[in-house]
Amino acid sequence: MTDFYVKVGDNAKFTKTVSESDVYQFAGLTGDFSPNHVNKVYMEKSSYGRLMAHGALLVGFMSTVSTMVIAHCRDADETPVAVGYDKIRFIKPVFLGDTVSTVYKISAVDIEKRRSVAQIEVTNQDADLVAVGSHILQWVPNK
Repeated sequence: MTDFYVKVGDNAKFTKTVSESDVYQFAGLTGDFSPNHVNKVYMEKSSYGRLMAHGALLVGFMSTVSTMVIAHCRDADETPVAVGYDKIRFIKPVFLGDTVSTVYKISAVDIEKRRSVAQIEVTNQDADLVAVGSHILQWVPNK
C-alpha cells in the first residue's frame, strides 16, 4: 500500500457552547463531582468566580474532531483506532457558557507504522487558546 487515508494538513473543526447540562451530565457519567464543576457557591469564592468545565470534557471534543477527520475512511481496508493522546494541556479554564472550537490537524503520517499524528487546539469565543494536545491513530487491517 503506497497511499494513505489521511495526509498532512487534513483537518476538522467542531464548535460548541458548553452548557450547564453538558457539565452536569458529564459529571454524572464520569462520577467527577469536583466542586470546580458542580458547586457554584464554592467556585464563587475562588479567584475564578464561577463554575468551569471538566478538562476531560474537552478531551471528548478532541475525540469528536478525530472522528470527523477520518469519517471518509469507513470503507477503507484498515480501521483507524486511537492509541493515545500526548502532551494534553489545559491552558485556561472553560466556563459554562463559553463557546469552544476544537481544531484537529494531521501533522505527520508514518506509512510503514500505519500511524497518523495530529495536533489539536481548543480556543474559546475570544480566540484564547484554552487546551492543546496531540493524538495518534493506528490504522489496523480489517479481516
